[in-house]
Amino acid sequence: MNIACLGHTVELRDILMKYMVLTGSFITQFMVVGVLFSYGVLMNEFEIQFGWPRAVLSTASSGAFILMGVLVLCVGYLSDRYSPRLLLSITGLLFGLGVASTSFITEPIHLILIVCIFVGIGMSTHDVVTLSSIAKSFEKRLGIMTGITKTGAAMGQVCIPPFLALLIILLEWKQGIAILGILSGVILLIAASMMKVSAKANLIKNTELSGMWAKEARKTLTFWKLGSIQFLFFSALMTIPVHIAIHGIDLGMSPAKASLLLSAIGFASIAGRIVVGFSVDRLGAKVTYVICFCPLILSLFAYREISSHMLLFVITLLYGFSHGSFFTVVSPAVKEYFGMKSHGDIFGNLLFLGTIGGAICPIIAGLIFDWSGSYDLAFLGLAIFASIGLILSLLLPSYRENL
Repeated sequence: MNIACLGHTVELRDILMKYMVLTGSFITQFMVVGVLFSYGVLMNEFEIQFGWPRAVLSTASSGAFILMGVLVLCVGYLSDRYSPRLLLSITGLLFGLGVASTSFITEPIHLILIVCIFVGIGMSTHDVVTLSSIAKSFEKRLGIMTGITKTGAAMGQVCIPPFLALLIILLEWKQGIAILGILSGVILLIAASMMKVSAKANLIKNTELSGMWAKEARKTLTFWKLGSIQFLFFSALMTIPVHIAIHGIDLGMSPAKASLLLSAIGFASIAGRIVVGFSVDRLGAKVTYVICFCPLILSLFAYREISSHMLLFVITLLYGFSHGSFFTVVSPAVKEYFGMKSHGDIFGNLLFLGTIGGAICPIIAGLIFDWSGSYDLAFLGLAIFASIGLILSLLLPSYRENL
């Protein structure tokens, strides 16, 4: 009887720890992605305050993505071997410090260095470590649990840009970003303290797992198809959030109203994350990638044609569904095609390939605007990229098909 009670106690503790990991991952996604989306609000303030061109402003965020992309190669390896608490505590503290330090900038080089180094380091763990921890904690229903985790990112997109816009109205941009940075660091440390993988998950991690090592996965055609897909959709997913708010201002919106475009992406992405979470569990990665790409392609072509504020919000909601859905499908796709043996490492490799597009394309979009006074060519290029991604998705192996 005592043994049975002890067994129930251990099982209950493991369940509780699983959902603590889920909560910590949700909060981490909320803060990091929400603050990242707020950069679109700050671009307008920097443009007004300093008169810096949009290509320069885009370079700062792109530099952060480049550093993040390089670091995720290491972070993916480390997440398979070390405590998520440790990794997220270090990077969360640096992320908050970097955001707060942005309030002291006076030159473009200050912005680029602070955002690249501190924010780039902070961003390097928020996806790989949290989603790998979810994959280790939830053997079943990984798609929906990933969707719930990434809903935290969507909620951050909804809440934090207008919160920063309100701080700027009530105070000014320097005080507003300093407050946001301090809050980010504190909240991310609290979230990191929840990230203790259960004893059962550790046992699973340390036993022989099915699947491939990262070096084996990189020799498969499927890995490079997934990497190319990651590059193609990440190009849009990192460019639109950086430029859409200031694009709305160009079309006559107030800064406060334009910040709601970022919230619209977050709001719609909640549906995308949940729908795709269910889809990838039931239909597999191939079908789910197709579901993700269709609204993305439609919205990118539509952005070139519209100037109405109402239609801009409608199309942004369509884009937002796709934005959220892509961030949910990748981790389950890694498990489906390559197993759990080296999940974090493979996930980090794919994320690196995505960040190349995510780093370059916002700069190119800024250069296109500075040259032409319009984002039309940028939207067209991103739509073509997404169309190629759709074709590659159709060439992926079917659900549970051998490589």
